[in-house]
Amino acid sequence: MGCFSISTVLFFIVLYAVFLHAHSTTHWQDIEVLKQLKNSVDPNSVSPGSCLNSWDFSVDPCDNLGGEKFTCGLRCDLVVSSVSRVTELALDQWNYSGSLTSVSWNLPYLQNLDITNNAFSGSVPESLSNLTRVQRVGLSGNSLSGSIPSSLGSLSNLEKLYLDNNFLDGEIPQSFNGLKNLKRLEIQGNQITGEFPELDQLINLNFIDASDNAISGELPASFPASLIELAMRNNSIEGNIPASLIGLNFVQVIDLSHNKLSGSVPASLFTHPSLEQLTLSYNQFGSVQEPGISFQNSQLIAADLSNNEIRGLLPGFLGLMPRLSSLSLENNKLSGMIPTQYALKMVFPGEGVSQFERLLLGGNYLFGPIPGPLLDLKAGSVTVRLGDNCLYRCPLRLFLCEGGEQKSLSECQAFGPIIP
Repeated sequence: MGCFSISTVLFFIVLYAVFLHAHSTTHWQDIEVLKQLKNSVDPNSVSPGSCLNSWDFSVDPCDNLGGEKFTCGLRCDLVVSSVSRVTELALDQWNYSGSLTSVSWNLPYLQNLDITNNAFSGSVPESLSNLTRVQRVGLSGNSLSGSIPSSLGSLSNLEKLYLDNNFLDGEIPQSFNGLKNLKRLEIQGNQITGEFPELDQLINLNFIDASDNAISGELPASFPASLIELAMRNNSIEGNIPASLIGLNFVQVIDLSHNKLSGSVPASLFTHPSLEQLTLSYNQFGSVQEPGISFQNSQLIAADLSNNEIRGLLPGFLGLMPRLSSLSLENNKLSGMIPTQYALKMVFPGEGVSQFERLLLGGNYLFGPIPGPLLDLKAGSVTVRLGDNCLYRCPLRLFLCEGGEQKSLSECQAFGPIIP
């Protein structure tokens, strides 16, 4: 009886390993979850040409990707010899409907779950916490309702969470402080209530959008130090702007418009080392604090303080800020004359200073003549609105004065003394 040489044995071992890799099989547990997902979808919403319509479990999913069956929606990586695991599940935007709660979500190697812009309803499954390696969860643009499950806070590898534009209610779970790697949180366009929690333990979080909800109470006393953009417009947030928000060294965009914030707009927002866009319109601020001369290092490009209760004279320092090119103070209770520095910044800004390209001052009680430099501007060159004030000689035919006739003499006199 002959015997094989060592080299021959090694050859067959390698050949066998290659054969197994070429014909890998999907882990049975992953197949079960995929079946659960397809069965949870209303068959009437699975149309020809859609991803789910191509899911045919008469063949192995991971071994048939890109063929006539399982044409899309999945990605698999070989994790253990001969066994593939599903690492990405991204459905097409085909208006699939149904509930996600009957799915066990036992996909321990999944890194990306994306079912955005469909019509799934019911609650967000508690069982999503089984996705222990997931880095991105996208449930945006569905019809999900109920509260956000606190179990999501256990997803320690999660970097991006998209729950926006659903019908979710209740409060944001305190357990979110467990999302240590979270970088982006989008929960806008829901019906979320209660106070926004302190998420200062999330040292990697740089983007929060909680706009268009019913969040109330005051802003949290602390924010993640890594925050770059904060949007919480169109809620019911009260109180003042906390020092913690001003102290964020990297923040570039703050949008707190359409809330119930009051008090003074802090001077330090105009001297901030990184803030570029500030939107505080449609609140109840009564004044703007003067920052002194330190605003010369400001990075602010656009400021919208319109539709508040701001009184007093137009803040002169805003006409001297080096990078500010868009300013709206419309629909407040500001009075006095238009500062010369506003006109010069629009016409002769000077070297190294950005020109006002957008200056909206309508709907106040400004009086006196229009500064001469502004009268030299040509229609279409910049955007200026001075209508609905107490200005001398500001007819509607002048493009600067479009947006409303000047207030009547009696209305202006009732507010305060004017200069004819």
